[in-house]
Amino acid sequence: MITDSASKAIRNLIGPRVKEAREKAKPKVTQTDLLARLAVRGVELEKTTISKIEAQTRPVTDIELVALSDALGVSIMWLLNLEK
Repeated sequence: MITDSASKAIRNLIGPRVKEAREKAKPKVTQTDLLARLAVRGVELEKTTISKIEAQTRPVTDIELVALSDALGVSIMWLLNLEK
């Protein structure tokens, strides 16, 4: 299990990048906007899920990873922090 400096379990690798992509988008994409974009792609999430993903306290499925990448207009590799 991966842990951060506070010994809290990190449940996904993409949380910080999801937040970064939302905030860098023109115009900015709110968490509510992102939920709607995901719903259009067939991924229904609860209202608090995006904040949990961004805080790395909730795991992300492969289906969600693909949908997040598409909804945010970034590559899966970028979300995984494997490209700049």
